[in-house]
Amino acid sequence: MEQLCYTNPQPNLDAVFAALADPTRRAILSRLAEGEASVNEIAAPFEISQPAVSRHLKVLERAGLVERGVDEQRRPARLKAENMEAAVDWLTEFRAFWGTSFDQLDDVLLHMKQAETRDSENE
Repeated sequence: MEQLCYTNPQPNLDAVFAALADPTRRAILSRLAEGEASVNEIAAPFEISQPAVSRHLKVLERAGLVERGVDEQRRPARLKAENMEAAVDWLTEFRAFWGTSFDQLDDVLLHMKQAETRDSENE
């Protein structure tokens, strides 16, 4: 029996999706899309501690979505969106499926509406 080996061509894909699964981390990425920021600047709009923001940043760093620099006494974080491309590419593979599914749903809804119109005309 032939053994199939499913390898992940993007080793960080699981880490990227895990990082993106948390709404706070997505908000942090949105903030960093505007430009680099320190932990204090990132933490300001959240009702969580600076250590909690640092833990979120570490998850984002491990996923390759954020990098931290050293600027005198600050360690600003900046968005590194290249690894998000792997997630986008993976999701894009399903675009044809989504399009087909939505087209089928449109057909069903159209037939239901036509049947409803016929029924109301026959009353």
